[in-house]
Amino acid sequence: MKTVNIGIIGGGLMGKEAASAFGRWFALNDFPVKVALTAVCDLNPEVLSWYDGVPSVKLVTTDYKELLADADVDVVYVALPHHLHQKYYLEVLESGKDLLGEKPFGIDLLAALEIKAAAEQMGRFVRCSSEMPFLPGPQRVIEEVRSGRLGQIIEIKSGFLHSSDLDPDKPINWKRQNQFCGEIGVMGDLGMHVLHVPLRLGWKPHRLHAQLQKIITERPDGKGGIAICDTWNNAVLNTTVQIDQEDVPMTLEMKRIAPGETNTWYIEVLGTQGGVKYSTKDTKALWTFKCEKEQVWQRTDLGFKGMPFPTITGGIFEPGFPDCFMQMLAAYVAERAGALAGRFGCVTPQEALDSHYVFNAGLKSFASQTVENIHYHQTQPV
Repeated sequence: MKTVNIGIIGGGLMGKEAASAFGRWFALNDFPVKVALTAVCDLNPEVLSWYDGVPSVKLVTTDYKELLADADVDVVYVALPHHLHQKYYLEVLESGKDLLGEKPFGIDLLAALEIKAAAEQMGRFVRCSSEMPFLPGPQRVIEEVRSGRLGQIIEIKSGFLHSSDLDPDKPINWKRQNQFCGEIGVMGDLGMHVLHVPLRLGWKPHRLHAQLQKIITERPDGKGGIAICDTWNNAVLNTTVQIDQEDVPMTLEMKRIAPGETNTWYIEVLGTQGGVKYSTKDTKALWTFKCEKEQVWQRTDLGFKGMPFPTITGGIFEPGFPDCFMQMLAAYVAERAGALAGRFGCVTPQEALDSHYVFNAGLKSFASQTVENIHYHQTQPV
């Protein structure tokens, strides 16, 4: 069995999470592809020193070009701020390597267009990161929708909620500044997670009205002064999708200031004959609705069995973030090898681009206070 060698550019929070997943790859039962994390690049020596404890890593460098020149590296996972996506993603592709890129796949629509075009032109295998849908709950939601048991779909809600920005004394970082995270703000930070399942189900918004909020506009700069926060903290997009030739409302909620929410991803789908909903706030609980003699919401406790790729973990145990992150990486590696076998896959470049069309329309809608039609083939932001 050939081993796929992985390189990471950006060894911080998500890089370490990826390293952890690759390090316990043996937990996947009968997985068709072996992987090894062999190279890591980061500008911070303290971050790099953490990888000294990863036995498979052969190259640790502060120069990403050295990593890209390593002929043994097959795939590069890039976990860098949004303003760096276009440059680094393109250089990874030009080096002849395949790419797993972090969301939102570029700081804006133009960047996403160029990345997608380059991936197609160079024939590289490219996917975008979005891990939450790989939990058993979202997988069951998808199964219920596709089963037809819900009847005519009449409403969809999807969201990702943080309270990470609630503390006004929290020092500023790159996610709170447009020059680094983009004018799309929280939409770029959380929106791909929110749209992954709807887009995969064919629910592509064609019209929207956006409500955007800049709630905390100043933060400590970490040097004794005050810095301006110019990103959108919260976004609610009231969109319309077409399902079976009917217009259906779909609400997309992305918030970094959502009191009481630590890291809550959710989806709810209602139909004329049933409904289904799931939230990571109660990781094991799948809720299904039946309309018979009485209207009943039923709770089902989920275990590990609903993971797309089977593991050594007992089916009665509940999964967490490291598990769904590992499942996402497994989906990437399996699909790259042609072994996805009908399982749920990572975000495609087209889906990442489509999310940017939605975010771009959201900016225009809020600026003009109008309902905007979404034009998915434009080549310039509006």
